[in-house]
Amino acid sequence: MSSQSAADVPVDRLKKSVPDNAPGAPAEKANHRWWVLAVIAVAQLMVVLDATVVNIALPSAQKALGFSDGDRQWIITAYSLAFGSLLLFGGRLADLIGRKIVFLVGVVGFAAASALAGAAQNFEVLVSGRALQGLFGALLAPAALSLLNTTFTDAKERAKAFGIYGAIAGAGGGVGLLLGGVLTEHLSWRWTLYVNLIFAVIAFIGGMTVLRKGAPAHRAKLDLPGTLLVTVGLFCVVYGFSNADKHHWGSPMTWGFLLVGVVLVAAFSWWQTRARHPLLPLRVLLDRNRGASFTVLALSGAGMFGVFLFLTYYLQQSLGYTPVKTGLGFLPMIGALMVAAQLVTNSLLPKFGPRPIVPLGMIVAAAGMAWLTVLDLNSTYAANVLPPLLVIGFGLGLVMPTAMSVATERIGESDAGVASAAVNTMQQVGGSIGTALLNTLAASAATSYLADHTGKLAPAQAALHSYSTAYWWSAALLAVGGVLALFMYRGGRPAPLDENAVAAVHM
Repeated sequence: MSSQSAADVPVDRLKKSVPDNAPGAPAEKANHRWWVLAVIAVAQLMVVLDATVVNIALPSAQKALGFSDGDRQWIITAYSLAFGSLLLFGGRLADLIGRKIVFLVGVVGFAAASALAGAAQNFEVLVSGRALQGLFGALLAPAALSLLNTTFTDAKERAKAFGIYGAIAGAGGGVGLLLGGVLTEHLSWRWTLYVNLIFAVIAFIGGMTVLRKGAPAHRAKLDLPGTLLVTVGLFCVVYGFSNADKHHWGSPMTWGFLLVGVVLVAAFSWWQTRARHPLLPLRVLLDRNRGASFTVLALSGAGMFGVFLFLTYYLQQSLGYTPVKTGLGFLPMIGALMVAAQLVTNSLLPKFGPRPIVPLGMIVAAAGMAWLTVLDLNSTYAANVLPPLLVIGFGLGLVMPTAMSVATERIGESDAGVASAAVNTMQQVGGSIGTALLNTLAASAATSYLADHTGKLAPAQAALHSYSTAYWWSAALLAVGGVLALFMYRGGRPAPLDENAVAAVHM
């Protein structure tokens, strides 16, 4: 482990170590770089898929294991909270002990956690497995991005490599929804977790074969106090929101955890100004446009779960859709998102900058979310579900690439990895808090409805009322994000991105 990794040094230095007359040396090195990309792509697809593949299977898993509506959000939250809160730690660990070893440990751990969750016979084991998936995913994702950064140093190859990587990250969510439906309907909900073993075997064998050993020459120090403060603090915030379902907002189990979480996150922010080697340097957050982007990513991540989680239940339980049909139903939204993203990247952002684009996208997405509140038991997909889905997808397509681009522009080389990890962290933690909050509000709305209504259709109408409540709150989160974006972003066009920022944008 003492020798420096070939993947951690510039390509021109690698070339100097190979005699010019070595037969086939340049071709072999070029081939090696693309094999590295292939391995990283498989691992990235595994991580991205897992953010959505389980959503489609959730109703089936809930029926099989018998957990409550109030508990179901922990299947998603356990993964995203562990993943989001530990990403910065995973990135530092890769810098400290080496990218290859952290990558391989992440792959093996992710596979083992997937097997545990897939074999779960009760709610507790399933949640534990999902949390472990998030933990090992937080090791895997930053190590993979670091390997890609250090392997591709030629500008043209780098752009192509990160274009492929970005396409996988963008399309993975849609693929996950469809794959989750196919596996749940034709095999079992457990196969939405077991499928990770196939990806993991390919990624591990490839990683052992093509990745090079070694840690960076300049090792970063681990900010252990900062890691503990932010991880425990974020957990307490999400746990506090989740407890409002079983207890109430005035219970110490709710506001007590929320208060402790806020205090710990504040302490983390203070500690980052004192630590010699901060986990998240505050200079990354204090830039006005960058801070606006992080805020937008957190709020959009929270709001998005209103459509992914509750519309899944509506399509399957209220309209009687199969898991495969449900997965197919989300694809137009993903398509609209990708169309809008291309429009923003190629035309709008270079001309206008983020200030008019992001608020517009957030308001459009909020309008689409509010549109979903009119759904009832007689609604049809083509007339009532598809139009708001397209609106939501287009709005989010305006927001996400713009916010990611601005969040990583004008970042120095030493902070590029931290900024990239922070983008993922904001999305994951926003999604975790959003899932906990929306599920709590929806479950409370259903309980209140049933207390005031009786009859044969009361349970079905209570479910519709709970979904509508979640949609309204999602719309509110997105609208608030739009207003904040309007005032937080500076006007004008963005500065040109350097290579490090381009890499971070396609994370």
